[in-house]
Amino acid sequence: MIDFVGRDDELSQLSWLFDQVRDAVGGREPGQCVQMRGRRRIGKSSLVEEFLRRADVPAVFFTAERRSAEDELGSFWRTVVDSGVDQRGLASAIAPHDWSGAFQTLALVLPDDQPTVVVIDELPYLIDQVDAFEGILQKAWDRELSRKPVLLILVGSDLGMMEALNQYDRPFHQRGREMVVGPLNPADVARMLELDAADAFDATLVTGGLPLICAEWERGATPWDYLESALSNPLSALLVSAERVLAAEFPPSLQARHVLGAIGSGERTFTNIARAAGDIPQMSLNRALDLLRSKRIVDADLPLSNRPSKERRYRVSDPYLQFWFTFIEPNLSLIERRRPDLALERVRRHWTTWRGRAVEPLVRKSLARLLPAQGIPAAAEVGAYWTRSNDVEIDIVGADRGPVATHIYFVGSIKWLDQRPFDLHDLGELALHRGRLPGAEEHTPLLAVSRSGVTVDGLASFDPEDLVAAWT
Repeated sequence: MIDFVGRDDELSQLSWLFDQVRDAVGGREPGQCVQMRGRRRIGKSSLVEEFLRRADVPAVFFTAERRSAEDELGSFWRTVVDSGVDQRGLASAIAPHDWSGAFQTLALVLPDDQPTVVVIDELPYLIDQVDAFEGILQKAWDRELSRKPVLLILVGSDLGMMEALNQYDRPFHQRGREMVVGPLNPADVARMLELDAADAFDATLVTGGLPLICAEWERGATPWDYLESALSNPLSALLVSAERVLAAEFPPSLQARHVLGAIGSGERTFTNIARAAGDIPQMSLNRALDLLRSKRIVDADLPLSNRPSKERRYRVSDPYLQFWFTFIEPNLSLIERRRPDLALERVRRHWTTWRGRAVEPLVRKSLARLLPAQGIPAAAEVGAYWTRSNDVEIDIVGADRGPVATHIYFVGSIKWLDQRPFDLHDLGELALHRGRLPGAEEHTPLLAVSRSGVTVDGLASFDPEDLVAAWT
């Protein structure tokens, strides 16, 4: 069983909502609803299962499977019948003909004198398969289900669709509280895998903080020990999780999958992505990028300064998918030929370069949580800056807003190398680039983030231990 490390907040929120339901038994509208979203294989279903285990109450837990509307309805009702929430035995004698009838009958069989939980997992599948499902659900909630002492948990992996569910022009607007289930953060990973701070950051990049991958990581094992083991096992979660995510998100013929592969292989600009994806037309690439961004699989970053810029760069949002596209997919044939040693050697060869760029977004998120510290102020936006020619690249820029700032608060550099600390040469380069950052001034504070320490005195500096502490 997977340890629920780092899920205390989410479990507390669900318990608090359930307490609201229990305390309102006998009231006019005791029902509560939560809309839970998170990337695939992030552990949402396991989280709900753990909550139900701890709550120990009657529950309906239905998972949609992208079947026909009729098959989904039949499966849902069988789940209701088998759940035990119907203490009077009415559900087994009824076969609803549509979803409206199913929800009406569900409200009828749910008890009035004790709280229950109803879970609909993979809700976006039902929205896709069942005509007007959102409206049907909204009507059932308003007229019947909210008047029962029930906690309704709606779960979905399509982040864009789940976010849209609560928009003002959608039927279910403001009828549920939103809960985002993220990956395990570096502090969670360090605690779960019993790693020091530096290795915990490496493990977070490899696993993306996905509990299923972390669960197969031997406690205390170094990243290289884990990779040697995982690459030797064709069934390891490290190898198969990405394929399952991609198969669920994108049909094989969908152009967005090829675009995602181009970005995952390291292409970041519009022109280079188009070329790597097979010279696809600009309009087709725009559609693919819009889809990937709507699904929160790809991020589009702009330079942070006090001047507008069109130098957009794209990256895969999930570090695990970045790792998979860079090191696993190109080496699948080696792994299938039982040569994981060669695959591992290719990872070693390019690891330092890949890690140096992959860690940057995670470092910036950590700093945003950590600051203010060491004389560096907090910032509403922590980003980066670059020019089209890349003659100026600044790893860290803190500002009052983004991507066009009014005030630049600080400028920083990330050196994420095993044996090389941040030194006087790096400081000189950072100061030089600060002078070319629109909005920065000579007195704008400088900071360094280094995996291997800092040899310059009088400079605000942060190491892996500081960054992990930001997440605790």
